[in-house]
Amino acid sequence: MKKNFTVRQGALDGVEAFLGVARHLSFRRAAAELGVTPSAISQAVRTLEDRVGTALFVRTTRSVGLTEAGERFLARAQPAFEELVAAGEVARDLGQRPAGRLRLAVPRGVVPVLLEPLIASFCRACPEVEVELAADEKLVDLAADGFDAGIRFGQHVPVDMVAVRLTPPFRLIVVGSPAYFAQTPRPERPDDLGRHACLRSRRSSGALAPWALDDDGRATEVAVSGPFIANDFPTLLGAAVEGVGLAQVPEPIAAELLRTGKLVQVLGRFAPMTPGMFLYHPGRRQLTPKLRAFIDHVKYRPEVASGESGR
Repeated sequence: MKKNFTVRQGALDGVEAFLGVARHLSFRRAAAELGVTPSAISQAVRTLEDRVGTALFVRTTRSVGLTEAGERFLARAQPAFEELVAAGEVARDLGQRPAGRLRLAVPRGVVPVLLEPLIASFCRACPEVEVELAADEKLVDLAADGFDAGIRFGQHVPVDMVAVRLTPPFRLIVVGSPAYFAQTPRPERPDDLGRHACLRSRRSSGALAPWALDDDGRATEVAVSGPFIANDFPTLLGAAVEGVGLAQVPEPIAAELLRTGKLVQVLGRFAPMTPGMFLYHPGRRQLTPKLRAFIDHVKYRPEVASGESGR
């Protein structure tokens, strides 16, 4: 059973004063070091002693010494207090310069065509930042899952996030291999897809995604069927290269395969335009130096139409 746990209010009050007096064996010198009056130091130590229930110092008019309880308290309190101070310095340091681990939630398909060159140049520019990519098609809760930012299609970015453009808008295109078209005529219109093996994707919700097409400026969705289902574009692309069927994928990730002739585009005039890829994060008030450095690195890439928008 989960136990209730709270830190008692004021549990750390007086500890710094106690450590100062123990270090100098003098209330006056401890007060001077901490920039307060000797009476303030004396009151803080007295309050601490009342809270722990025993005297920590032996005081005379000429000297100050530790009691046995004070020595034991010092042995435990000093390293613990030093760790707290060090923790604050580390946190403050991370709040002032790009350092630490930058966790990004990204779709698998954008890693080779977008993030690999970008991450390589960023790591060279900011060597004190560790970049961790969680490649998954699932839409995550950035705060709950411990991510600094996410990358998604513009239409999938939550409306309460700040979005930073990573790519220009691009098309979703239908592709197939020459081997597939050697056995099956190429489709000329969306209605022809019913006679083709179409590779489908499963959304994070579990539903099968229809294909989105643009018919003379009118957005339409086509329910297709075929022998293969996956939840990411690279897998669908690989199946298309092997001749399993047609795939609908973002044009940038298919560009090299189209250039080398391993894939052929069809239904080009029906390809819909998408907003492109965006990096998104919770907001400017929560912007850490490491994330700000990454965003600046993205925005200075010449091929990116930069810009932020509170969505």
